[in-house]
Amino acid sequence: MELGLNGRTALVTGASKGIGRATAAMLASEGCDVWMVARSASDLEAAAESIRADYGVNVTPIAADLSRTDEIDRVWAAVPLPDLLVNNAGAIPSGTIADIDDERWRQAWDLKVFGYITLMRHALADMSERGSGVIVNVIGAGGEKPTPGYIAGGGGNAALMAITRALGSTSLRKGVRVVGINPGLIHTERLEELMRSAADRRFGDPDRWTELLDQRYPPGQVDHIASAVAFLASDRSGNTTGTIVSIDGGSSAR
Repeated sequence: MELGLNGRTALVTGASKGIGRATAAMLASEGCDVWMVARSASDLEAAAESIRADYGVNVTPIAADLSRTDEIDRVWAAVPLPDLLVNNAGAIPSGTIADIDDERWRQAWDLKVFGYITLMRHALADMSERGSGVIVNVIGAGGEKPTPGYIAGGGGNAALMAITRALGSTSLRKGVRVVGINPGLIHTERLEELMRSAADRRFGDPDRWTELLDQRYPPGQVDHIASAVAFLASDRSGNTTGTIVSIDGGSSAR
């Protein structure tokens, strides 16, 4: 399916690994020039070099700490106004309300919740003035069915879902679409690290981490999310705004 993204520009956050890197690569494969943002300059440069070599488009890495408003402002000022913003940076730790102290909670939300909000504020204002643009927020299925054991993540994700719906409900009148994607378990380096730690605690053997997965419902792949981002960013999804797409193997419905 031709998505018509060739020649467009995208800013992807959390882009050095996992879903972010896969999304940057997917958009580059469709002909987009891509700005990739993450904290680690070395990881970013390696990812950007690989994508550049594979697809021959302009790929620009920008190292920044998106938990800081001044850093977000610096990134936005450095990047020509993109056609597409993909908010993907940040991971909120699991734990109960007793497990996660104020400092860890605020650090996590500064990056994922307030980081998304600040970038959306920039993008919505500038895209509305231009009359076109798409914002895709990669959020998380924890916001669909919040649990006590992932309370900071579920609460943060639920907030971002509400904000996405609120902004997207009226943004189309200025030519801008705002949509969200809720990934469930996705096979990334981070997932494996978390599961290996859990297996070490439970079994005393991190190599048994796959035993903690429900084999009836294996984790999805990063390209499942990246492909959805590309479709939602395209004109083929031109009437999609103010909505959240769950890509979680049905977990939210179980």
